[in-house]
Amino acid sequence: MDWRSLPSLSALRAFAALAEAGSFTKAGEALNVSHAAISQQVRGLEDRLGVALILRDRRGAMTPEGERLAAALQAAFLAIERVVNEVAGRNVARPLQVTTTSAFAISWLMPRLSEFRLQHPEVELMINPTAEVVELAPGGIDVGIRFGRGDWRGLDSVLLVPTTMVVVAAPALIGTRRIAEPRDLLGLPWLQELGTSEMSTWMHDHGFGAHRPESLAHLPGHLLLEALRNGDGVSVTTRVSVERDLEAGRLTVLFEEDHRGLGYHVVTRPGVMRPPLRAFVAWLRRHGRDR
Repeated sequence: MDWRSLPSLSALRAFAALAEAGSFTKAGEALNVSHAAISQQVRGLEDRLGVALILRDRRGAMTPEGERLAAALQAAFLAIERVVNEVAGRNVARPLQVTTTSAFAISWLMPRLSEFRLQHPEVELMINPTAEVVELAPGGIDVGIRFGRGDWRGLDSVLLVPTTMVVVAAPALIGTRRIAEPRDLLGLPWLQELGTSEMSTWMHDHGFGAHRPESLAHLPGHLLLEALRNGDGVSVTTRVSVERDLEAGRLTVLFEEDHRGLGYHVVTRPGVMRPPLRAFVAWLRRHGRDR
């Protein structure tokens, strides 16, 4: 890197503060300097770069060049802040935030989680059960356990639990009905986990076309599992989510498909992990290997 070609850090920081705050006065308050000092730093930066960064006749609105530089500086300063906090140990006490689906949390994570808590009582955990793909952001969600093939751009992922896809129902719902092909299920009520598309995808892949179930309910993962056990419908889900119910005979597999590489992955942001996250990820991977 050619360090001499870069503007001063003070000027870049002043401009980033201005872009974030939206005014010279607020930027000065954020950096504990006068608004005149911010203005002087920004003018010096513009002279150094040879371009206008703000439109002074429009109360500090950014030029296209200014918006581009502001976006790059925000990302860079956020990354610096995160690593500085990690190196300084300031994030150690912050709760470790985990996101995964309700079904996976209930069926796989929660039965094992007491072991982690016994081994690491100093780690405060926050579990966010949702089918939505939640952004992993500094100061927010630390780690996700996501279902897919592990190809999430810009994130690190490691396969935790490989799994097949299954169509399941309670034996009481099926009764003596003969299920030889997927279309034999059309007359039954269906259940789909809220926010997911596995059921719709499975039906499309098996030629259902415009045919839809006569009865369809969208439920959160934990309610879907309970509804399945009660015989309220058929659903497409991952085998790992219903493994214990299958072993206990509460559910039965009607169809099963193995898609190579499909499973639940441990997903994190690239870079240095703070100690609680590092401990949790190591614990997850150990359980994944032991499966």
